[in-house]
Formats: sequence, C-alpha cells, structure tokens
Amino acid sequence: MAGKILITGGTGLVGTRLTEMLIDSGYEVAHLSRQPNNFSRYKAFRWDLKQNYIDDHAINWADYIINLAGASVGDEKWTDERKKEILNSRVHGTNLLYNCLKNTPNHVKGFLSASAIGIYGNTGEQLITEESPYAADEFLAEVARNWEKAAWQMHELDVRTVIFRIGLVLSNLGGALPQMAKPVKMMAGAPLGSGKQYMSWIHIDDLCRLFIKAIEEQQFNGVYNAVAPNPVTNEEFTKALAEVMHRPLIVPKIPAFGVKLVLGEMSEVVLGGSRVSSAKVLHTGFTFEYNSVEEALESFYHQEA
Repeated sequence: MAGKILITGGTGLVGTRLTEMLIDSGYEVAHLSRQPNNFSRYKAFRWDLKQNYIDDHAINWADYIINLAGASVGDEKWTDERKKEILNSRVHGTNLLYNCLKNTPNHVKGFLSASAIGIYGNTGEQLITEESPYAADEFLAEVARNWEKAAWQMHELDVRTVIFRIGLVLSNLGGALPQMAKPVKMMAGAPLGSGKQYMSWIHIDDLCRLFIKAIEEQQFNGVYNAVAPNPVTNEEFTKALAEVMHRPLIVPKIPAFGVKLVLGEMSEVVLGGSRVSSAKVLHTGFTFEYNSVEEALESFYHQEA
C-alpha cells in the first residue's frame, strides 16, 4: 500500500503529526515549503504562492497530495488584511496545485484536502450533515466554500478527491486546547457566552488516521465531516476539561459581550458552533479511538494533578 505522500502545510499542527504517522505506516513523505533546506527533518520541495511557483519535481514525485496549508484562523485579530491572508493562503495554494497537476505529467492517484465545519456557520442544536446548507454571511463559511471549490477542481482531472470538513482538532501541542486549558489550570476556567454552543471536535490522532484510511481506501470520494461521534456544548467541554485536570470551575460564564470586546469578529469562532454528524465517516467502517471528549482530554492531561 505504501507510496509517496506530498503534504502542503506539513509543519503545522496536523501536518507534523500526520507526517510522523504516515512514516510509521511505511509511507515516504515530502513537504512543500517556502524555504526548503538541507537541515529539514523531511524531504522538501519549494513552492511560493506569491511567485506562483511549485517545483515540478514535487508533482512528478507524488502518488498522493494532502493539502493542509492555510494561515491560522486563531492567531491574530481579523483585520481586513488578515482575512485576506486567511482566504488567499488556502485558495491560491490549492489553485496553484491544480494548475501544476493540469500542466505537468504526473501519477497522482488522490488529492485529499482540508476544509472546516465553519462552512455550516452557527447552527444551534440542529444536527448537521454533509448535505446541510452552507452559512450565507459568515467569514469562515466563505473561506471554506472557496477552499472546497478550488480543491474540487482536481476531480475534473480524474484525480480521486476527498475533502474533510475538520472540527476542533484536539492536541496538547497547539491549536485551541492549550489556550482553553490555561485558564482552567489557573482555576479561572469558565464556559464562554451561553455555554450552549456546540463544539464538534476530533482528536488529532483520529484525524490523521482518517487521512491515512482515505489514502488507502478507494471508497473515499467527495466531502466528509471529520468530527468525533459525540459533539458537546462549550459548557460540557469546559467541565470535562476541569475534571480531567482536577481543577474546580469557580468562575461563572464569561459573557458574550466580553468575548466580542477582546476578539472582535473572530469571536464567531468561539461563540458560534454547530452540532456536526460523523455518520458518513462511520459508514466507511472507520472506527474512532476517541469517541468521547473525556477520553480525548484524558489522553493529554491524565497526569495533571
């Protein structure tokens, strides 16, 4: 089964763990990088979005491409400039890959792209499937829509195309979880806003296993929600985190206006939410190692006292 996997965004949170797990599974892995050098841990080919450039050898080398590259949504306030960067880093990169695949002889058998459940917007308690409508006027939904449109072009080239709408990725090495754990550790943790907004999450290892399964099994085609089977509310998540870390929750809920004051438009990431179904992924026969949020959090914080 093993083959050559080219990853964009390979040094990010998911890309780093996925690279390790692919190599453990016997695959060869290379990254697309703006500054490949001889000291990189992994083979790397150069690409540069500003110059519209990809090293042709990368496309010739690859059996599969995993597309994870994109500027972080949660690192900085959403100025107009930052929003442009968040969108362009995803769409331009994917378009560049499409053009390169179209115009360069290659033997790429599959294209797997990240997207996000942000495409559904804030949907309350309604259970959301892959067929649910997109949110009309939310920034993250617009980003995901355009990202998927760019990724789906690969299908026109007769390349098997899989798009994963990824939920909140849980890892203690980055992303949202360490930020959420910090106040809990200092006994200042609290649900955000109403606390009733749903968080559809996935353990980073399960997400990486899902990518590997989609490489190996032809049945994967089209769009899938990459979320664990049991979404929880923000309040349930915060309580589970406090319990696993053996900390009391003393602080009452943090009001929505306070969150908006600090985060501005970016507050839609934490105050909104959607209850997303994993049924389609489960129907492929994929089994989650971490079905409950307690199990997932326990895997990171079981030694906390």
